[in-house]
Amino acid sequence: MAEVINMPRLSDTMEEGTVASWLKKVGDKVEEGDILAEIETDKATMEFESFNEGTLLHIGIQEGETAKVDTLLAIIGEEGEDISGYLNGDATSNDSEEKESSESEEKETETESSDSSEEQELPEGVIVVTMPRLSDTMEEGTVATWLKKVGDEVEEGDILAEIETDKATMEFESFQSGNLLHIGLEEGESAKVDSLLAIIGPKGTDVSGIAKNFKTEGADAKKEAPKAEVKKEAPKAETKKVEEKKEAPKASTSTSTSGRIFVSPLAKKMAEEKGVDLNQVKGSGENGRIVKKDIENFTPAAQGASVGKFVATGQEDFDEIPNSNMRKAIAKNLAKSKFTAPHYYLNVEYDMENAIAFRKQYNSIPDTKISYNDMIVKACALALKQHPQVNSQWFDDRMQLNNHVHIGVAVAVPDGLLVPVVKFANEQSLTQIGGAVKELAGKARNKKLGLDEMEGSTFTISNLGMFGIDSFTSIINQPNSAILSVGNIVEKPVVKNGQIVVGNTMQLCLACDHRTVDGATGAQFLQTLKGYIENPLTMVV
Repeated sequence: MAEVINMPRLSDTMEEGTVASWLKKVGDKVEEGDILAEIETDKATMEFESFNEGTLLHIGIQEGETAKVDTLLAIIGEEGEDISGYLNGDATSNDSEEKESSESEEKETETESSDSSEEQELPEGVIVVTMPRLSDTMEEGTVATWLKKVGDEVEEGDILAEIETDKATMEFESFQSGNLLHIGLEEGESAKVDSLLAIIGPKGTDVSGIAKNFKTEGADAKKEAPKAEVKKEAPKAETKKVEEKKEAPKASTSTSTSGRIFVSPLAKKMAEEKGVDLNQVKGSGENGRIVKKDIENFTPAAQGASVGKFVATGQEDFDEIPNSNMRKAIAKNLAKSKFTAPHYYLNVEYDMENAIAFRKQYNSIPDTKISYNDMIVKACALALKQHPQVNSQWFDDRMQLNNHVHIGVAVAVPDGLLVPVVKFANEQSLTQIGGAVKELAGKARNKKLGLDEMEGSTFTISNLGMFGIDSFTSIINQPNSAILSVGNIVEKPVVKNGQIVVGNTMQLCLACDHRTVDGATGAQFLQTLKGYIENPLTMVV
């Protein structure tokens, strides 16, 4: 019996995923434990393995496409097994619900409404074209360009318009032949999915009444057009299929005689992310279409000295970068933390003379090297054991005082920020902490972190000192109660024993959640931390 596999929830905050690549294709044998695909979540690109064995009968989400959690991802079953019931299940269920709803409404509607509906029946051969749903998350679309105008003949397969969705600008083909009688949205206008886009039918047919009623009556107007015909214009699956298979003019390059570039949605997205000019790319797909591998293998032509883009005086110019799943998740989580947790900040400055000397001696041991950040992680771990209130977590119904110390270390990656976790940091040596941080940071930058390596932190450290930042504040990584911001070690004049001498200091800022950590509690933690950092030998004795 076939097994339906849905888009998995690969992280606690994941709401949608993007299929980065399929490692199996339809018809391949699948064993339990085989890697089916690589899926990009809001945190990392992760391998997704099969828990079933059989034959891969269907792929529901193509490479580069994004879908909500629990959306149909694939179907695995016996070779040759009929899966039409699984593919039509949702549609059948929806049609049944619509039918029941329609019957219920008809029973409650008066006879006048019934007569009015009959009057609005479409003339023979007239098709109402609505705004199609061209992506799984699309709620509205914008008409970027009309390639046909009112009065033009339209053949089945002709490109009617280019429509900008929430993910890309896509060509929209006609599934009918006829004459373009009416355009419901002008170029640059936006409308919700299923709004009136155009009307196609026999030349000379008067459709002014249809267009007027559709616009003014909103949702009721949609019922006046035969459902089967309206839906036929924009089925989700067929639109994607046509997008992949549409033909470009017969030419050896990816640009048509009209100047339009033929490129797959995934290749277009990759080009935007990499800053590749599509006009310079030669397509290797059907009829010169630019595909994924063309962008991956593209090498810009050799040029002279690098010259910045010229922008005329007074001219506005900008580049748009679509938000990645990770960037959206970071924005959501940090906004929630900033506006729900009452932050306050404690700033301190520590003398680093002993720490500098200690690190120099420690690193003189063969095959041993630690960083200042490793020393700070260790010092924080030891201080947190003495101040469990700072090592706590806030939940709506309780406060959790942790007896274990798991320290999250913020790592900058191209798409934003990841926080791998050094677990039981208080029990590890300085060299063990250094090795763990180095390994986790490497995995984070290569998007290879596992979920268990990013979860469970009880305290977080963010260090921008290596970037030359003297001091800064951070947003708490909930549900933790505090985060420590670490600045650069600065050489400057300091007062010692009444004399001005050259010294080395470092500024730190502790951001605390006032719901769990009072000001005095945070200050006591920083005093304990100062003892470890200014006298690092106490960390190893």
